[in-house]
Amino acid sequence: MIKSLYTINRSLNVIQKRQENTSANLVNANTSGYKFQKVVQSTMETREMINYTGGANKNVRNPIGQFVFGNQVDEYYRNFSSAPIYETGNSTDFAINGDGFFTVELNNGQIAYTRNGNFRVNEANELVTVEGYRVLGENGYININDLNFNFVISSPEDFNTLISIGDTLFTSQAPMNQIEADVKRGFLEASNVNLVDEMVKLIEITREFEANQKLMHAADETLNKAVNEVGKV
Repeated sequence: MIKSLYTINRSLNVIQKRQENTSANLVNANTSGYKFQKVVQSTMETREMINYTGGANKNVRNPIGQFVFGNQVDEYYRNFSSAPIYETGNSTDFAINGDGFFTVELNNGQIAYTRNGNFRVNEANELVTVEGYRVLGENGYININDLNFNFVISSPEDFNTLISIGDTLFTSQAPMNQIEADVKRGFLEASNVNLVDEMVKLIEITREFEANQKLMHAADETLNKAVNEVGKV
């Protein structure tokens, strides 16, 4: 019974991670350049269950079958497929029409990458992200008054090397390649979140959570009953 409670608890933990991930996707459904993430889970390997309650031969190993200790999260997978771009008319909005990422510099000097071209202008007339990180051009920081600036557009050889550090910001475990790209001014890239799919996932998660709660309650009642009856013997 203790193992059953442990298994249910593991399943609830996995369900919670899926719920948090789906909620993040839904919250960012209108965030420019956001790429949806999914949780990849699997069923744990079966383990042999044994006891030593063989009557007079209590030291005898007694196999009682195979048992699965629940599910586990294997990885978080980010889908980097492009989303449609749409016109905003805002002179500080930019969209990459194709592959690549805008290159930005974090406050600590680290380089990061984003598809979110919803930029602002700081007090030095430099183009910055919504978080305030300066956007890099071929000649350094981009000054909005420079009519001939060009973005540094970076692309990874392997998207698995990208590490998420925010809703739309990434760093890389490997060198990035600089590429030429078609950047459209006055446009933004939409999020690639499919609202219908995420809502369906949320409903499924809710049902799984309720089912596991009922199992937890039933297991808890059974355990309490067993303890109370043993105490009466």
